[in-house]
Amino acid sequence: MGSGGPYLNKKALLSPLGAARLCQLAMGCAVVAMVTHSAGYSGSHGVFCMAAWCFCFAMSVLVFFLDATRLHGYLPVSWDNLTVTCAAFATLLYVTASVVYPLFFVRSECPYAGCDVRDFRIAVTVCSILGTLAYGAEVVLCRARPGQIVVGYMATVSGLLKVVQGFVACIIFGALANGSQYYQYAATIYCVVVYAFCFALTTVVVIMTVCRRTKAVRCMPFDRFVVVCTLLEVLLYLSASVVWPVFCFDTKYGSPFRPSSCPWGKCPWDSKVVVAVFSFVNFGLYLVDLIYSQRIRFVSSQVSTNSRI
Repeated sequence: MGSGGPYLNKKALLSPLGAARLCQLAMGCAVVAMVTHSAGYSGSHGVFCMAAWCFCFAMSVLVFFLDATRLHGYLPVSWDNLTVTCAAFATLLYVTASVVYPLFFVRSECPYAGCDVRDFRIAVTVCSILGTLAYGAEVVLCRARPGQIVVGYMATVSGLLKVVQGFVACIIFGALANGSQYYQYAATIYCVVVYAFCFALTTVVVIMTVCRRTKAVRCMPFDRFVVVCTLLEVLLYLSASVVWPVFCFDTKYGSPFRPSSCPWGKCPWDSKVVVAVFSFVNFGLYLVDLIYSQRIRFVSSQVSTNSRI
């Protein structure tokens, strides 16, 4: 901004995107205040929900402040890519917390602390759902549309899928750490290596995009590099999606049925099921990502060809 110009960005307030971010701040503040005041939380599930809400609220405060003051221009990052990535990740965290919190803390009958606690927990759930919608609205507002000039890769469907893939991988890692006994066979260890490698590769693509390092790949264009990485991830996840269930649920290596003596919440069989299910989910996400990346590249080629004519 030149000398004498406004230092504050009015669009941070007077725009649909600004309204969505203000709603994020309001819902985040309300959730954190009610949980700490009376609703309460306990155990690993409650700690996760509280950590998710606090992280998203702090992130929203920082994004709103930098956008309103235009200070993001001094950061060595692609602001559009960074904000849509944060919004997509926050949406996933809020969705998870909006399901986990009422599942473990909201009951139809009043708890020992009285009906006020139950009412506060219901209000927390409602505000969390509204916060999910607010973050989702930002993703929709920032998402690239057909025929629109793409400002950043993370605003495309392929870029947003990268965030979802990373989030699903985190769920897989959580299940692996929860007594999955993956170390029993070399084949299951191979699957863990696949999950870690694909997560690292996806993270590298996101970081390169956000940090404006897309020209760091000198051997090929960045869009081709992303397609090659996605194809590799599809093949690796396909192998893991086949190997993991075989070595976990086949009668030769494991059990196809849940053991009756296995305690709820600490059963290795449950963790193995979670890993198997989300392996298929991530395989599908990577496959859709690969197909969509090819489609985008084809459209871009056609547009550039027509422009030369």
